[in-house]
Amino acid sequence: MLSGLGGIAAAAWIYLVVVARPRSTGMAQTGMSDHSMGHAVQSIMQMRGWSATESGLMLSMWAVMMVAMMLPTAVPMTLVYAAVARKAERDGHPIAPTSVFVAGYLAVWVVFSVAAAAGQRGLDQLALLSPAMASASPVLGSALLISAGVYELTPMKHACLAQCRAPAHFIAMSWRPGPTGAFRMGLGLGAYCLGCCWVLMGLLFLGGVMNLLWIAAIAAFILLEKTTPFGENGGRAVGIAMVFVGLLGLTGMIGLG
Repeated sequence: MLSGLGGIAAAAWIYLVVVARPRSTGMAQTGMSDHSMGHAVQSIMQMRGWSATESGLMLSMWAVMMVAMMLPTAVPMTLVYAAVARKAERDGHPIAPTSVFVAGYLAVWVVFSVAAAAGQRGLDQLALLSPAMASASPVLGSALLISAGVYELTPMKHACLAQCRAPAHFIAMSWRPGPTGAFRMGLGLGAYCLGCCWVLMGLLFLGGVMNLLWIAAIAAFILLEKTTPFGENGGRAVGIAMVFVGLLGLTGMIGLG
């Protein structure tokens, strides 16, 4: 199971590296890049109107990025489900495969990707994003950071986080039989995960949607927040820091766009 999840996550990260490469290597080899996915995604940000094909490419990029960032954070819950499935099979009462549970989880993030791509299109049409897919407005950059910081301190954030941090409890309380039940359990986990992290995803527009180091930093923060003993209190501390930095950005003391 771990190898399967690791393989999916690794493939997603490789895709992101390929897509982001033209952004770091420039356009020196335009002839080679014209037919690459990376160049196609990059070219979208050089115009204000998106065709259906370009919108599809951006949606694909967001979906793969969500898989790369969020699948590793679901490993503890997935391992608990897989352990239950193995025990049920030994007892002669097989249940739905773990893949069905994971599919439900990822379905939530695919739906979120639709909203994220639509949000990016709206920001781009308002000329609020740079060609690097990052905030071109200090006000937008500060607002994104303050919003993420404030949300880290809210009861809703920590109610969702509590579910993500207690895999055995979640599985026990939300158990449903059959493939449909397993898929619904995955949807439930994805919903809690979305409730925990959706505002943080807005920070991708601060550092750059295709900035690999920024993507990795946000993913690492989410993983640590969900899985480490200090994650909950650490998240609050980071939230306070984000609000402080965001306020500095609004005053112009630091540049956030």
